[in-house]
Amino acid sequence: VMSNDLGIPDIGLNTLKHVSYRANQISKVTDLPSIVDADTGFSDCKKTIETFESFGLAGCHIEDQIAEKRCGHLENKELISTNEMVKKIKDSVKAKRDENFSIIVRTDANLVEGLEKTIERIKAYEAAGADIIFPESLKDEKEFENVRRNSKVYLLANMTEFGKSKLLTTKELENLGYNIVIYPVTTQRLAMKSVEDGLRSIFKDGHQNNIIDKMQTRKRLYELVEYEKYNTPDKKITDFKTEGHEWIMSDEVKKGLMGIVVDETTISQVMPEINSLTYRGYKVQDLCEKCIFEEVAYLVLNGELPRSKELKKFINEERNNRKLS
Repeated sequence: VMSNDLGIPDIGLNTLKHVSYRANQISKVTDLPSIVDADTGFSDCKKTIETFESFGLAGCHIEDQIAEKRCGHLENKELISTNEMVKKIKDSVKAKRDENFSIIVRTDANLVEGLEKTIERIKAYEAAGADIIFPESLKDEKEFENVRRNSKVYLLANMTEFGKSKLLTTKELENLGYNIVIYPVTTQRLAMKSVEDGLRSIFKDGHQNNIIDKMQTRKRLYELVEYEKYNTPDKKITDFKTEGHEWIMSDEVKKGLMGIVVDETTISQVMPEINSLTYRGYKVQDLCEKCIFEEVAYLVLNGELPRSKELKKFINEERNNRKLS
């Protein structure tokens, strides 16, 4: 995720400085225990553990790939030897000062050496002091179960999408004996897909009216960043309130909607952020104030406002249909 955030691939280009900075930001704003991916230990496991521990993290996971590592669900990974990884684990355990800081050890052996060798590595890593084992890229329930049967410590499952592992439910993982499940790129994928879709819509339509209902509201954003927490008595510059940023229908809109039942559909929506109702992306106020009846009728029938030639033709056809001179 950190690599994606920096706009680079997950091939070991991250540094301790990059990752610890973001991890520190996260740990500062939550009371929940936070863990972080420490890749292969950034060439100095002692310094890595000390850094994350000082920043308030609850643990980190270190993997047994070579320094030029890659995403755990890609082919052609290379591993360091079991003995080299055991040394890293012992250095990490020795470096921690907080007994509650968890050393999570990830092994990428399954795609490289197979399940039998993976289990051999897991046993060696547990003996070296690993608090939690993270077996990467297990394929299905049978492999998850096999690892559980041969492990004595807590286990972490990675349910990343589009990878090598079958996506199991939390209940299935719990029944298989797994204690932690991570969804490492899920929220980023959701967010970036929404951003891409939103920008395409703006590029196509020339406005964002059609996608405002997909956005986080200003009120919700202010609640999350706790604007009111920073208030200072008798100082207007810091007199923040989340109230007033929700949608309040203006008197003009109320007057125009007297007796009308309003509902939201795929083409007609209440738009809190612009204090309006929209129909097919057009503000209802604008349609009322700037369009003649035939233009609105054309919009209802055709899904868009007419050009001048189309409007003239439409008016003539309507008059003929109604037998008006």
